[in-house]
Amino acid sequence: MRGVLKQVTDDIEALAFDKPIQLSGKVSRFDGHIIECDGFPATIGTLCHVDTQNGEMTNAEVIGFRDSHNLLSVHDHNSQISVGARVTVNDGGHSIQVGPELLGRAIDALGHPLDDGPPMRLDDEWPLNGRKTNPLARRAVDQQLDVGVRVINSLLTIGRGQRVGIIAGSGVGKSVLLGMMTRFTEADIVVVGLIGERAREVASFTAETLNGSSRARTVIVAEPADRSPLLRIRGANRATAIAEYFRSKGKNVLLIMDSLTRVAHARREIGLALGEQPTSKGYPPSVVSMIPALIERTGTGIGSEGSITGFYTVLADGDDANDPVVDTARAILDGHILLSRDQAQMGIYPAVDLSASVSRVMNDIAGSNQIQAAQYFRRLITLYMENRDLILMGGYAPGQDQDLDLAVQLWPKLMEHIQQPFDQVSSSEDSINALIALFNMQVQT
Repeated sequence: MRGVLKQVTDDIEALAFDKPIQLSGKVSRFDGHIIECDGFPATIGTLCHVDTQNGEMTNAEVIGFRDSHNLLSVHDHNSQISVGARVTVNDGGHSIQVGPELLGRAIDALGHPLDDGPPMRLDDEWPLNGRKTNPLARRAVDQQLDVGVRVINSLLTIGRGQRVGIIAGSGVGKSVLLGMMTRFTEADIVVVGLIGERAREVASFTAETLNGSSRARTVIVAEPADRSPLLRIRGANRATAIAEYFRSKGKNVLLIMDSLTRVAHARREIGLALGEQPTSKGYPPSVVSMIPALIERTGTGIGSEGSITGFYTVLADGDDANDPVVDTARAILDGHILLSRDQAQMGIYPAVDLSASVSRVMNDIAGSNQIQAAQYFRRLITLYMENRDLILMGGYAPGQDQDLDLAVQLWPKLMEHIQQPFDQVSSSEDSINALIALFNMQVQT
């Protein structure tokens, strides 16, 4: 208490004599990655430097307050911090530097380059947590976005400004699908947030994405799984803020967040460390509030602004599509694409389960012939999969169900329409024409 009173007294004297306020304190407690120190003036999210025993400084971030003390989380859990170490404010942590020089680069959650490129000169600023907008002032989602993937373009048409979840377990081709969209989309700018993924996957995805024609329009923000939970959360916010900046410049942005579940896990770690009570499957209430706050920052812009089309991967642990994060994301998103392990085991890539996937804006942006063909395609796929075991055993006799007969007849062509090599692009026009051609329809002009 004396330390707090002394800090307040020093601040009052500094104001009285027009001296700068001392934004520093000393560590009074350290339990591994949470620091408790003197209560100097700071807001949640403020970045600080902490002295270590080896004479270097490590980064920490203010995450809360307790008994007139500041609580900080250390970015590097291996830091040698002792009681009495000095804590100094480094950055407010609420704005980031942005600019066109981000294109073609890979950075971390603090904006440091991860590639071998030259130093960046970023002259603009943008709030890390975004700017609030009037939802009634936003434009409607009324234009299609070509993502270069046939099954999505034709059967799950995506609009500019739509937010979609890709729900999948491990090892069903999620990263390959994201890579295809990153390279083949018609969006002006692509922002990829690789949050909580394996370091090997981050390196592989970055090398593949930043080594082609799409490099000039792509920004990658990466924080692997072994980094601090605060850095993972900051990485997700930085990727979203960069997308917001380019949207404000009138660009149509494709934001890919891989994965939203890892961000939720990071928020859970912080929440539990602060004493929040776990609810469903160990997730505290702050996770439920964080997911909508992050997703709602994307979407269409206001006036002459562009749009942010968001794809968020959601990991279904144990292929459980009723996981709390899956349920929360599915409720706030404008559609979801479920990747099926059964189809992946059958060699069908992308392994999109059409019967369990939906685009909520497709009926508003697609033509009537396409919608009719897509609905019939979905019906035939569902019928065949429901009766697949019976058909393979020879227990079904043709002629009993006209639609099922057609599903059996067209099955190879239906699978051919869904499957697409990872290095092959299919434009929106070609995808829709191929779909309608399956049922001998004509495209309405």
